[in-house]
Amino acid sequence: MPNEAIKTASVLAFERKLDPSDGLLLAGIWGQRNQEEWKPVKLREKAVRGTISNRLKAREQDPAKLDASIQNPNLQRVDVATLPSNADTLRLDFTLRVLGGAGRPSACNDAAYQQELENVVASYVQQHGFGELARRYACNLANGRFLWRNRLSAGAIEVLVRHVSNDGDKTWTFDSLAFSLRNFDVPEHFSMAVEELRDVIQEGLNSTQPKFLEVTAFARMSSGQEVFPSQELILDQGGSNQKGRKSKTLYEVNETAAMHSQKIGNALRTIDTWYPESKENLGPIPVEPYGSVTSRGTAYRQPKQKQDFYNLLDSWVLKGKLPPVEQQHFVMATLIRGGVFGESQD
Repeated sequence: MPNEAIKTASVLAFERKLDPSDGLLLAGIWGQRNQEEWKPVKLREKAVRGTISNRLKAREQDPAKLDASIQNPNLQRVDVATLPSNADTLRLDFTLRVLGGAGRPSACNDAAYQQELENVVASYVQQHGFGELARRYACNLANGRFLWRNRLSAGAIEVLVRHVSNDGDKTWTFDSLAFSLRNFDVPEHFSMAVEELRDVIQEGLNSTQPKFLEVTAFARMSSGQEVFPSQELILDQGGSNQKGRKSKTLYEVNETAAMHSQKIGNALRTIDTWYPESKENLGPIPVEPYGSVTSRGTAYRQPKQKQDFYNLLDSWVLKGKLPPVEQQHFVMATLIRGGVFGESQD
């Protein structure tokens, strides 16, 4: 039943419950995956002379002007990361902390709203649990989605996930290329391993004690091939004088090429297949309040459709209208993602 007295809290925040570390990139030999001697992938700077290849404006299409433009070199300084000439495999290491208390605000200035929200979350957990969400998170560990562009460059990928526990460690090994990135179907011979990993993640989301996973991915390429750490966003461009500035800066940690924890987290939460149908067959998209996919410049959960996080949450908590099961999964996945979701003051 709707409770007219309850309004959305103006201060409402949730901590993320899947908390990955930065990922470090190392290089070695595929046949020596069990050995400890893996060397850090180093960044180096490259200066290149590019050509004019952008789409020209109408006034720039005069042959003489185009020839003159080509004679002006397009000089660029960029960071690159490659495997050494004696290494054919990229290794990516990161850890994942799974925290409990999903759906419980870390900050809320309205006790009545918080109580109603916690009632909704408790009802969801009692009816559905976190099994479906945990299974999808487990699949995204097994399929190596967190390798991003490096996954597309690999001829073979092996992912090891180790659960670190006081009761004894447990390790699962997956052939990532046996999994699809378009769905969450699990190859039969990996079904038990995925179920066991799902159970650990689900227990972490339900528990007051965090669960810790150590993830190691091996991607076999060819010696000397380029690999792809995260790219840094440089906010201070130094004014209008850009000459001589680096046009691409890659991320590193202690002189080791690395992947941002945010990028790894984005891959792990790419589980939303419940968004409204579009003309494009995207497969899963990251869990975001408006279904935002920045690489396509599109939000797939438009407020007009009442399928965005805020409309679904308000309808559920304030109006007592139970969303379809798949949208309940989406709302809970957004709370696990974390964020600041208070009522706007405007």
